[in-house]
Amino acid sequence: MAHEFVNSKIQPGKVVVFIKPTCPFCKRTRELLSQLPFKQGSLEFVDITATGDDASEIQDYFQELTGARTVPRVFIGKDCIGGWTDLANMQQRGKLLPRLKQTGALE
Repeated sequence: MAHEFVNSKIQPGKVVVFIKPTCPFCKRTRELLSQLPFKQGSLEFVDITATGDDASEIQDYFQELTGARTVPRVFIGKDCIGGWTDLANMQQRGKLLPRLKQTGALE
């Protein structure tokens, strides 16, 4: 079930961030991405604690899929770029905006 749920959210041309609402790194990720000019429907935050599924099952699938089970898990298109630190590093190095533009997620 976790496989189907996660895979259904990850799509080309879209940025999906899997979060937990109490996670401080998830909040930072939301703040950073919410400042960018995304096209309508191109940015989605998915609260894994509100899915009805077991959040740890979803995190186990993250481990299998990405090599880490922590949140946030940030997907740009079909590629997982990692978590908050990876996203912040991309932003600082000037690589985030070009990557988002290349994906087609920005206006």
